[in-house]
Amino acid sequence: MSNENGMAPGQIIKVLIGVVVGLVVAIWLLAKLATGGYNVDAEVMTKEAVAARLKPVGESKASDAPPGMRNGEQVFKAICISCHGQGLAGSPKFGDAAAWGPRIAKGWDTLTQHALQGFNAMPAKGGAADLTDDEVKRAVAYMGNAGGAKFTEPPVGGAGAPADPAVVGKKIYETVCTNCHAAGVAGAPKFGDKAAWAERTKVGLDEVQKIATKGLNAMPPKGGFAGSDAEFRAAIEYMVNNAK
Repeated sequence: MSNENGMAPGQIIKVLIGVVVGLVVAIWLLAKLATGGYNVDAEVMTKEAVAARLKPVGESKASDAPPGMRNGEQVFKAICISCHGQGLAGSPKFGDAAAWGPRIAKGWDTLTQHALQGFNAMPAKGGAADLTDDEVKRAVAYMGNAGGAKFTEPPVGGAGAPADPAVVGKKIYETVCTNCHAAGVAGAPKFGDKAAWAERTKVGLDEVQKIATKGLNAMPPKGGFAGSDAEFRAAIEYMVNNAK
């Protein structure tokens, strides 16, 4: 028997099935259109993988050596290898004497000037602005010597002498601690503010270091510094001494 609209039950079922199938096909087509028809590998879309692809060229990698104390090999492996490892963008390949020969012939001063200021496709300091001039020069000497030169790397921390804690502390402050302490943001005692630092140092430097090492309020452990406790202590002493 037909219903009030004149359609048999079987016809109604067929219409409903057709509608459902049509919706499924439409959703599938929209999905293909949105993805361009390509399958997306879940592994390449993880936060870590995306962050690695977005990382700037020439970004310094963490090192056990504090800022300013990295030798030529460390700088090369962290920065320069991205181009010089394969001789990309016209750069002389590491260890290629034929490629390095004409560069070495220009002399130490010209080579280091190009490395510090940038040359052709190479940005200043290879794009790693946190490198000191001496660190860049050490890298030039390291690469040049691998290509046949006989350059002398600028010594790290003086001619074999231990690095001056005040110098180390200043470098760490300028590359790490200054982000908050320069302006006293997020509750950090401002650099040079005697009153602010006097309040913190009442408990003594040892206790200040313990607190800062663990992190406090908005400050992460060691302020995000990855070096040794002795180096971190040098940075604290540098800031405290400049607030006396």
